[in-house]
Amino acid sequence: MLPGHTEMTVQIPDHASEDCRTLSSILAIVGDKWTVLIVVLLGDGPKRFNEIKRMVGGISQRMLTFTLRGLERDGLVTRTVYPTTPPRVEYELTELGGTLWKAVEPLSSWARNHLDEIVASRDTFDEKSDL
Repeated sequence: MLPGHTEMTVQIPDHASEDCRTLSSILAIVGDKWTVLIVVLLGDGPKRFNEIKRMVGGISQRMLTFTLRGLERDGLVTRTVYPTTPPRVEYELTELGGTLWKAVEPLSSWARNHLDEIVASRDTFDEKSDL
């Protein structure tokens, strides 16, 4: 146990139950790297598809479409089509999606705050591994 932490019991449903399978599928989605990045980006307001694609480096159009559809299916994101030519589509966190943002934003902040330390550690590790 970590210093300064108290013991805590976590109830996990029976692995063969429907609840466990559903929980696992939800955690797989919300733990996905693309989901976390998209949710963090949408935390400050609605974005258009291409705006999200530019901001999330390395994601393909297919994967972004797949991820946004999954988030929409789970009630975390809304997709609004505006009747313009060409049609303008925006994605925005729902109220439920906002609760996920509150959960993952501290993780995102932690990663940004410790980026230099982690990169330095990786470099040190890789140098030792090259020997």
